[in-house]
Amino acid sequence: MSTPHTNDLIHESSPYLLQHAHNPVNWMPWGEKALQKAKDENKPMLISIGYSACHWCHVMEHESFEDTAVAAVMNEYFVCIKVDREERPDIDQVYMDAVQLMTGSGGWPLNCFALPDGRPFFGGTYFPKDQWLKVLHSVHETYISDPEKVEDYATKLTEGINQMDEMPIQPIPAEFSDESVDAAVGRWRKRFDNAEGGAQGAPKFPLPNNYLFLLHYTTAEDDREVLDHVNLTLTKMAMGGIYDQLGGGFARYSTDEIWKAPHFEKMLYDNGQLLSLYAEAYKLSKNPLYKQVIDETTAFIARELTAENGAFFSALDADSEGEEGKFYVWTFEEVKALSGDDFELIKAYYNINKKGLWEHGNYILLRDKSDTEIQKQFGLNAEDLQATIEGFKQRAMALRDTRTRPGLDDKTLTSWNAMTTKGLINAYTATGEKKHLNLAKKNLDFLLQQQVRADGSLFHSYKNGTSTIDGFLEDYAHLIDALMGYYEATFEVEYLNKANSLTQFVVDNFDRNQSGFFYFKSRNDQQLVAQKAEITDNVIPASNSIFATCLFKLGLLFENETYTSISKTMAASVEPNFSRYPAGYSQWMSLMLYLAKPYYEIAIVGEDCEEKSLAFSNLYLPNALICGGKKSGQLPILQNRTVEGKTLIYVCQNGACKLPVSEFTEAMELIR
Repeated sequence: MSTPHTNDLIHESSPYLLQHAHNPVNWMPWGEKALQKAKDENKPMLISIGYSACHWCHVMEHESFEDTAVAAVMNEYFVCIKVDREERPDIDQVYMDAVQLMTGSGGWPLNCFALPDGRPFFGGTYFPKDQWLKVLHSVHETYISDPEKVEDYATKLTEGINQMDEMPIQPIPAEFSDESVDAAVGRWRKRFDNAEGGAQGAPKFPLPNNYLFLLHYTTAEDDREVLDHVNLTLTKMAMGGIYDQLGGGFARYSTDEIWKAPHFEKMLYDNGQLLSLYAEAYKLSKNPLYKQVIDETTAFIARELTAENGAFFSALDADSEGEEGKFYVWTFEEVKALSGDDFELIKAYYNINKKGLWEHGNYILLRDKSDTEIQKQFGLNAEDLQATIEGFKQRAMALRDTRTRPGLDDKTLTSWNAMTTKGLINAYTATGEKKHLNLAKKNLDFLLQQQVRADGSLFHSYKNGTSTIDGFLEDYAHLIDALMGYYEATFEVEYLNKANSLTQFVVDNFDRNQSGFFYFKSRNDQQLVAQKAEITDNVIPASNSIFATCLFKLGLLFENETYTSISKTMAASVEPNFSRYPAGYSQWMSLMLYLAKPYYEIAIVGEDCEEKSLAFSNLYLPNALICGGKKSGQLPILQNRTVEGKTLIYVCQNGACKLPVSEFTEAMELIR
């Protein structure tokens, strides 16, 4: 198909960049060519950042970037650079911090103006077309008429960006305390929505790591109120419109307070982490609803986000045929035709009523009654209800599959793949079902074969047989975490050894700032105008908090004091921030509970080690690390543990083990 415009993005592999390859804007990808062009022509750079599933990115593209008059202004005054934030989170961090410092808020699309050397001086997020034209002219005029003012502001702003990640160094205490965690949760619980779950207000985000921490906290501190809030939240999410009631998997967030109307994009990182959350909650509660979410979400990932080679794709768009959510919503007539004689039941089950009504006469399928309540209402037993619902689902899915599908972002990111594999491993340990572990192993082996270089470094991105972009701290941290999880589930020690070698690579090749946190980029990578250390937990935990947790666990397993010391230094430095913004330090607070509370290493040695390990792994034991093998392995904790003809369980703390026992129940007495 011939198009009137083609720019340099046509040579890229990112689906997001390719979406803009035929804009009349002379977009260039981030790289030396674009940076040199800005210097040669003495033009500011317009750095526009987004991602393929971003609704408002599409809106701004249609309104402004596809408009030839707007494009002419952009091309005349600026060197225009398009960035996929998922491919280049390092660039996104720098310019997002800049816009947040300038405006107090951020989001995507992110549009930031920078000097030819990359230092930012103005920016914002989405701009309607008329406002965007005014911004373009205003920025150009200021750059030409008052260059000293622009230079001075860019210098100060860049200094501010560099200082954002600095914290006062704190000494490592002789003993860590959970007081700061208690205080933070005390403040946090005031924001709990105890009617609908999640945080008060709208929009509502799943934020899986928040609830993984709160789940951990409930057992560490025996806090029933927090546990009730977590279970309420997980139940409301699983029954809400944010969850795909037909095909499984979660949308990005809910636009309202009741988890009804989602922003319909489906992200791999959300679903991978939510697998972990529901798996861990299932271990504790054995709630069949959580098991259903685990099974359906795994099926969704396998069906819609998995390549033949085991790689996971990144996202499904919110839009299809130019309309948000069109693929997922239903008219009254469609539901009635699919339901047949069971319409009254389906109508009640999925709220084909005022509650489920969305826009333009369409309904979002969501639930507000348990299966037990529906059974009583319609006089059905559990088997008959299940058969009716499954029949409707199959018919509805078959019809939905004939619709135009949302766009697929088919790039593969190491970090997102690893956190999804970790979720699948958790799903396996929670349920004992090998389908989850098999999918995890295939992906993990893909990552090890394709994304690890000969020198031990990682690639960040992969598409169409080609790996690109140097790995960031997030790639190392999440892959190490997944490798450790796979070892705990299988005792296949080569995966643990690979986790250890990747950890050592980070320690050797990533610099740390004055507060002891690792920078996001390796010292061997091309540097940006600011060095960033990702510290605050967001929808994805900070790369530093995940890595610090891995250092803690590996330090125990390998008796590596360097790892342990670095982990403790990081935890001590970040601890004063817990009460300031509790939801932003959830992974850090889990690490603090490891340091402040009893933490156990459960070593299982003997021929029946794998069978005995399952008894532990399908229990909720957030304060325990499981290791073992049929014979004494190379790990210090396993040395000289083999007793011929027996499988023994050793419960240890800090490498010191109690007398071995042979039965699961005996071992649990030593833990509780």
